[in-house]
Amino acid sequence: MLAPDTFDPPVATVEHLEPGLRRIVAPNPSPMTYRGTNTYLLGTDEVAVIDPGPDGDVGARQLDAILNSIGAGQKITHILITHSHVDHSPLSRALSRETGAPVYALGDSSTGRSAMMEQLAAVGEIRGGEGIDAQFAPDIRIAAGDVIETAEWAVRVLPTPGHFCNHISFIWGDAVFTGDHVMGWASSMVSPPDGDLTDFMASCAALAGVPARIYYPGHGAPVSDPKARLDWLVAHRLGREAEILTALEAGPATASELARAIYVDTPPALLGAAARNVLAHLIDLTGKSMAAPNGPLTAETQFRRV
Repeated sequence: MLAPDTFDPPVATVEHLEPGLRRIVAPNPSPMTYRGTNTYLLGTDEVAVIDPGPDGDVGARQLDAILNSIGAGQKITHILITHSHVDHSPLSRALSRETGAPVYALGDSSTGRSAMMEQLAAVGEIRGGEGIDAQFAPDIRIAAGDVIETAEWAVRVLPTPGHFCNHISFIWGDAVFTGDHVMGWASSMVSPPDGDLTDFMASCAALAGVPARIYYPGHGAPVSDPKARLDWLVAHRLGREAEILTALEAGPATASELARAIYVDTPPALLGAAARNVLAHLIDLTGKSMAAPNGPLTAETQFRRV
């Protein structure tokens, strides 16, 4: 795996990755976004912008960089969104107004939830909702197997829910734009009810069935060995599951208690995110009849081993 500190690209600057593909890293670095959101420009004459990025002052700088990358005879014709988190989708609105290009996505920020997550969202006691672009609504809804194309490029739609319910990957030949589902610098946060670990693992299996030379993620460097990275992600999640089950043998515990016991090397500022990941595991384990909540399922519920 690429060491995280080796990826340090210029921000709001066009970089050529391979013929027909460029990248602009948005100037929004953080512990959750790494160096910033990767915006991809696919095509040369008719250009698709994949994940324009955030809005606000940062977005204004990113918007200028995107628009300035378009030369004479070129036009932005498509805006493709992997998922509607605030570091990926909000700038699509301004970019669409500036260019007239429609926005393509699976749906709004509640699209794609499983029945279990719909129930949890309706009750509201599970919390979550971190970083959601609540205003997001695509111009054109797309679905599994749809092909979006021009005379020079084509991408196929592969829904990959898990990190977020409306998450999509875009297959471009032997390359895949994986959004935040598969990244080389970190594993994805999965926070119910918008994230779903059961769906996450199924999406890993779906990606494993797609022959790929390279993954282009939403943050960090390209993943040059997709199979190895997928194998690592699956093993990592199964390892966390085993740690949670072992910890529950000592008695019932909440997601926060388990996170403090398991994520011993995690900075305190990130323990909240770790607890959300643990909660996603506990809900998944409940679905597999390997754990159970002691009472109604909330963010503070104790779970027991079964």
